[in-house]
Order: sequence, then C-alpha cells, then structure tokens
Amino acid sequence: MRIIAHGGAGSPPEQPPERQQRIENAIEAGLAQETPLEAVCETITALEADPWFNAGVGSAVQTDGAVRTDAGLMTDDRECGAVAGLEGVANAIDVARAVLEETPHVMLAGEPAIDFAGANGVETDVDCWADRTRERWNETTPPGDAVAEQLDWLAENFGGNDTVGAVATDGDRIVTGTSTGGRWAALAGRVGDVPQVGAGFYATKAGGASATGAGEDIAKEALARRAVRCLEDGDSPERAATRAIDRFDDRVEGTAGVIVLDRDGSAGSAYNSAAMQTARGER
Repeated sequence: MRIIAHGGAGSPPEQPPERQQRIENAIEAGLAQETPLEAVCETITALEADPWFNAGVGSAVQTDGAVRTDAGLMTDDRECGAVAGLEGVANAIDVARAVLEETPHVMLAGEPAIDFAGANGVETDVDCWADRTRERWNETTPPGDAVAEQLDWLAENFGGNDTVGAVATDGDRIVTGTSTGGRWAALAGRVGDVPQVGAGFYATKAGGASATGAGEDIAKEALARRAVRCLEDGDSPERAATRAIDRFDDRVEGTAGVIVLDRDGSAGSAYNSAAMQTARGER
C-alpha cells in the first residue's frame, strides 16, 4: 500500500513541524488498512478529527455562523460518492463513502444528506468548531440577514483555501478522496470544488489526484481531472502535478495545489500557493 496526503494549499501554517507530523500520523493510520478505499478514508478521517486542519473539526465558518463540510471520493473504476453542505458532520468522507457504496447517486447535499449520514452510522450533531475558528469568528462582525449586507461583508472577509486529501494504491486499485470545511466567510450554502467530480478529486486506471486551494478557480479548471489526464498522456506523477498547476496559473489568478499517485505507487505534488504540506507512506 502506498499513500500520499496533503493538509491543504494556502498560507504558511503555524508550527509546521507539528502539523507535518499530524499528516504523517494520519498516513500511518491509513497504511494499517487492507484496501485503498479504507486507507484513503482512514487517512482523511484522522485529519477531519484534527482541529489544525480545515476539514471536519476546525472547519471554516460561513456567513450565517454555521460550519458546513463537503467531501468527495472516487475509485479507479469510476465509482463516486460526494456530499455537500453537512452541518454538524465532522466525518464527511465517511458519508461520501456511504453514497458511493449504498446508493446509485454521485452526490447528496444538505439536510437530507445529514439524515442519510445518521442512517448509515456516521455521527451527526458534532461540534465542528475549534478554538482557533471560534476566536477568529469572534473577532469579526457577522453580517445581518439581508443578502446585500452579507455580500458587502463577504468582500472583506472571504478567504482561505486549504483542505485535506489523500490518494492510495495497492498496485492494483486506486482511490482518491478530498474533504473540506470550505472557505472562510463564504455565503451560507456555498459549495466549492471539493465534492465536484474532476475538480477536487478524480481517479482512473492511470492514477488519482486530490486538489486543494481556491475552490471556485479549481472547479472552473477541473484541476484534479487535468492532473490525471497528464498521467494518461504519459507524464510521471511529479510532471503531471506540475503541468496541471502551470496550466492553472496560465488561466486563473487563484492559488491551488494537487497531489498525484499512479498505479505503481509513484507520487508527485505541485502548488502555487505560499505553502502546501504533504506526506507519503508505504508498507
């Protein structure tokens, strides 16, 4: 089993060595699993439970003061599961897995998706706030109920673009997944790239990719799909990641990063943001 994971592309993190160790610990949890699907979900679940990352506990807050999570998961035989707008659900990747395994659908969203999560054994009504997010939120002046007021406030406060993701292979199967709390101070109900197939995550027989960064730009460029397409064209994972980010740079102004893993377990990553922490592991 080989895994590559990221903790999000964005500004340089506080205490980077400690944060790096947490990503490596998450990979160790993933490597203890039997299949790539289990490995990806376990790796991401560990990061969702860690308040140092913008996924699950510690996620960004939307304009109405609510924390909502998204996630997407895909196997190399094009089976997909994704969820969006889950308030009170820390382990969004587990709900995405249930969508993949238990339904004929690709994505569920909002309150029905929360009900679906509970029916499939995923904990709901979780407090997804962290000390750092509560402190940051308390330092702002939340908008009123009018949409115009929210848009004015959004222009000054909207930002942040990190998330978490992992790709795993056992030399036969490939699975990729991405999970996020979205971008800080987004309009209530905003959904970014993460649960969109081809944008935040993508996998084929050639390999898999997980993207992170400015979600609106990533969605417009289908960044994860582009990286996998480079693999299909014969690029190494490192070259595929670099080409995908170079193309992204040529077309939009946002920041992004992507990790790539091929069937043989070779991995690569690239980003144009100030930082993106990644880790790799094998057994």
